[in-house]
Amino acid sequence: SGSGSADDFVARELVLDAVGEALVEVSRPPGQNDVAMVAWRVAMRTPECPAGRDMVLVMNDITHQNGSFGVKEDQLFLLATELAQREGLPRIYVAANTGARIGLVDEVKSRFRVQWKRPLDPTSGMDFLYLDDTTVDLLTKKQMAQTEPVVRDGVRRSRLTAVIGPDGIGVENLRGSGRIAGCTARAYRDVFTLTFVSGTSVGIGAYLVRLGQRAIQKGPPILLTGEAALNKVLGKKVYTSNYQLGGTQIMYANGIAHQVVKNDLEGVVAVMEWLAYVPARRGGPLPILRAPGGRRLLDPVVRKVFDPRRGPDPKSVYDPRVLLTGAMDAIGKWRGGLLDRGSFREALAGWGATAVCGRGRLGGIPLGVLLPEMRTVARTRPADPADPSSKEQTAQQAGLVWFPDSAHKAATAIRDFNTEGLPLLILANWRGFSGGMRDMYEEILKVGSLIVENLVDYKQPVLVYIPPNGELRGGAWVVMDPTIQPEVMEMFADPTARGGILEPAGIVEIKYRRAQLLETMARLDPEVAKLSADLRDGAEEDRRAVAAQLKARQALLLPFYEKVAEKFADLHDVPARMLAKGCISGVVDWKWSRQFFHGRLRRRLAEHALLARMAAADPAADRDRLKNLMRNLLRAQVPDKKARMASFDAALDEHAAAAAAAAAPS
Repeated sequence: SGSGSADDFVARELVLDAVGEALVEVSRPPGQNDVAMVAWRVAMRTPECPAGRDMVLVMNDITHQNGSFGVKEDQLFLLATELAQREGLPRIYVAANTGARIGLVDEVKSRFRVQWKRPLDPTSGMDFLYLDDTTVDLLTKKQMAQTEPVVRDGVRRSRLTAVIGPDGIGVENLRGSGRIAGCTARAYRDVFTLTFVSGTSVGIGAYLVRLGQRAIQKGPPILLTGEAALNKVLGKKVYTSNYQLGGTQIMYANGIAHQVVKNDLEGVVAVMEWLAYVPARRGGPLPILRAPGGRRLLDPVVRKVFDPRRGPDPKSVYDPRVLLTGAMDAIGKWRGGLLDRGSFREALAGWGATAVCGRGRLGGIPLGVLLPEMRTVARTRPADPADPSSKEQTAQQAGLVWFPDSAHKAATAIRDFNTEGLPLLILANWRGFSGGMRDMYEEILKVGSLIVENLVDYKQPVLVYIPPNGELRGGAWVVMDPTIQPEVMEMFADPTARGGILEPAGIVEIKYRRAQLLETMARLDPEVAKLSADLRDGAEEDRRAVAAQLKARQALLLPFYEKVAEKFADLHDVPARMLAKGCISGVVDWKWSRQFFHGRLRRRLAEHALLARMAAADPAADRDRLKNLMRNLLRAQVPDKKARMASFDAALDEHAAAAAAAAAPS
């Protein structure tokens, strides 16, 4: 909106105090650190948080000790993460490291001696290591080593039994790694965590990437063990590069990396874009993006939503993302999708391709989005160079079907959105779960259940919508049903949507078989009815001819009556029946879904904020009673619907102002 000021981005470096038990702020030139980890508390003003927001930023310093993790590095990382948790701030980690630091004690290394099995004959083999009399007392007093006295060939030796040395060269680093692994896992559940993998990340560095869950990878690999060490274990040169083990072609495809960027600038932009969807502090108000003057943003809420079905085939297959983003029409005019133009950011695109997830905005309100891929996709598993018999395998996965990887992806996305405090919109258009032997072996039942488990824990509004010509059937309906979490979930459907246990053709195969089709035919077709009567009541000598005529007529009409039966079955799956049975909350035309869901989100978010304030005033009160009280008061005091929506906006603004006042960035 114009040139920035020095106050728009202020970073204050955090260092360990003299005893290493707390963080203190310092102001010093870059590169003065003597620890291979640096941390800052950052205060910044952004379009979605013009009043300002804070974050904790932690980075490896690859120029110091190769960015390895020692005791001090672990402590700084731990305290910075705990600071973010304590204040509810986002914690961003920029990873570029070589894992836990390894080392040897140089003071002992330069002084130890070797007792050979045959003195003066190294080829006889080593018996033990020892320290001579001039150094043993010095090194043991400094706790550099431990020895025990032995006698060989009449000579007393101080045999080395342990090399102790200073902190930061061995298992103490692993202990520190365990501490920061645990604190990262806790931080993910508590605050927003995001990792930008700017350089190679090894060992504990790789685990921190995964434990923080959300990851952006620039290109350098994420590794547990490097290719050189693996080749040594395998006894031959199998791997030629670390990129084979942890490059983006591996980590993006398996869901470790949520997003891939080409350079550091793209990575920083991706971090800032991701932050823009997240509340400034844990439990704070959503960062609703507004136009100058306080109005909601540039893409109008009240407009038609692009319908990609237009054309000769209303069930044609298309890229489902255009439902969210919109697209250019045939004459080059922009047709807006459900979300604000340019706001959708897809995540985990390299993994579980039959599901699409990401973050976007609806009328400036940030939310998570989940929907299916409609087209058939190919899933490729690379051959492992360590296994000469392995081959690259490619499997086709049909659209609109849950597979183990896409179900796992959906469950992961739902969990991430929940920890980010985002409302969730699901465009539910799945025919069911793939239940073949391979998919059952690959735990489709387990990961499908994770979807339910993560929805049970969801705290923000969840809107499930069956889109135009979409269908939600069988187990795919079960894992999306609002009764999973009735406090936050609602389901809606387009007038052309369908929902049921089986597709019409499948239920006809079971419940409207050939004999019943023939009965319907005899009831509805005059010629079949007449031939049936003639066969029953006619002369014996005419029955063979009548039977042949009847059979021919039935064979002629059967395909048409199968369509009749399918239509009859289909009428059981329409939104009118879903609504009549209380299985959905309403029927929403896709054309005006943007306006409807924006209003619904405003209402649900405002109710959420009001309930939170009422519960804070009376913690012992029953939630259902508070909810009924709130709604009755709103109806009584604000009977007009438009005025009621304005009161919802006022409640959201008041909630945001109260949160900002309670936790203004320093």
